Amino acid sequence: MALKKQQKSLKRWTKQKWRTPSGKKSSETGEVYAPAATISKLKSSKAGRAKLARANKVKRKATKAGKQHAKHGLHKGKKR
Repeated sequence: MALKKQQKSLKRWTKQKWRTPSGKKSSETGEVYAPAATISKLKSSKAGRAKLARANKVKRKATKAGKQHAKHGLHKGKKR
């Protein structure tokens, strides 16, 4: 039986290597989790590093406020 579009998307999503920019646990650093390819792309430019720094700042603030999820903006414009 063929997979539906949503099932294919979920399968691709789970195969991605997700990590923090430093490679350490988010609970220790307060950094965002994102696909490794996205982090590499962001780290390669000055604007990307700034965007990553802003996202980490928002994530740390939300975590400090006791929230599990933060709208940090790294995934804006992505189909979900």
